[in-house]
This record gives sequence, C-alpha cells and structure tokens, in this order.
Amino acid sequence: MPLTRDQLAMRAARELRDGFIVNLGIGIPTLVANYIPKGVDVWLQSENGLLGIGPFPDEHAVDPDLINAGKQTITARPGASFFSSSDSFAMIRGGHVDISILGAMQVSQHADIANWMVPGKLVKGMGGAMDLVAGVKRVVVTMEHVAKGDAHKFVPTCTLPLTGKACVDMLITDLAVFQWDKQRAKFILTELAPGATVDEVKAKTGAAFDTAPNLQTITV
Repeated sequence: MPLTRDQLAMRAARELRDGFIVNLGIGIPTLVANYIPKGVDVWLQSENGLLGIGPFPDEHAVDPDLINAGKQTITARPGASFFSSSDSFAMIRGGHVDISILGAMQVSQHADIANWMVPGKLVKGMGGAMDLVAGVKRVVVTMEHVAKGDAHKFVPTCTLPLTGKACVDMLITDLAVFQWDKQRAKFILTELAPGATVDEVKAKTGAAFDTAPNLQTITV
C-alpha cells in the first residue's frame, strides 16, 4: 500500500538530527512539524521570518497573526525568534540551514527539481524555493510517486521549469526512498513501501536508478 501523506511526513522526519535548523516547504513537508522524533530537538525555520515553529495549533489555540510561509496558522515553541524576511533569507543563503524538506512536481534522475510552477497557470513567483535548494546543506524531497493519470513525476529530465539543478539529496515518495549517490551520479533505491515491489516502482518511474543490495522496507 502506498504511504499516506502523514506517513510520508513521518519518514521524512526520521532524517532530522538533534540541533538541526530545518526548513519545511509547503504541502506534505509542513506535516513534518507534527512528527519530530522523540529526543530530537530541532529548530524549524520559515522564510517569512521565524525560527522555532511548533506543531500546528488546535482550533482553540489558533492565532491568525502567527503563520508560516504557506500562510498556515502555526505555533511558536519556547525560545522562538521573529525577524525580517531579509534576515531569514540571509540564514538560508549563508548556509545556516541544515536541511530543507520540500515538495515537488518533478524530480529528474540527475537530481534536478521542479516545484514552483506549471506553465500557463497563474503563480505569484518562485518564492524561497530557489534559495533553499541552493543554500541549505541537504535537500530532501517528499512527493507522491505519480501524478493524476499515473503520469511520471520521477523523470529522466524535468519538463517543468526548474527550481534547481543537481541539488536533491534524497527523494521520498509514497512508494519508495531513493538516496543520491554523488560518486555514481545516480539515485539508489534503498527502501520500499510495505507491499510495494521493485517492478512496480520501475513501471511507475521514468528515471533511471540503481537498487541497493540490502533493500529495506519503509518503517514509520
């Protein structure tokens, strides 16, 4: 069975380490805030000027003035800091963010990512995605493995406008986990969703990838 959106977020949260400064993209990545592993203390950063995002608020605790970059209402943990968006991007561009977990519309076999627009559709702009893929130390992408109509999202070459080139370190989909091998310049399939098979993943993937000899099952 493919992973649910919450299970995707749980698996992505396992990539966090104690003391990390973490940026969460819009969509599935925002759910990671609810699944920080026990014993791991991380500082979640938002491009609009906040370091120290907490879990999403219960209905009675919603503060309409406290939002993330995706305009979702959030909470702030004790010790959180508020600052300008220019300072926020200085953190990102200066390499002070340890990991960014982003969504994507396409990822290529060359570790390129397209996640900000579909041609012909009205968008406000790229936002902080371009800075994130260029400035953070590690980029993890979470996405559904295929689009509507079973169109491939993990592709040989991105056909949508690129956000960044050769920048994805890990791809987590609802079917599998792929690690980028810099020496081989190739993605390696390392984990399968429960019940998924390598043949199924290959049938739903346009990109070339290798399979790890010690293939694991995704646990959340």
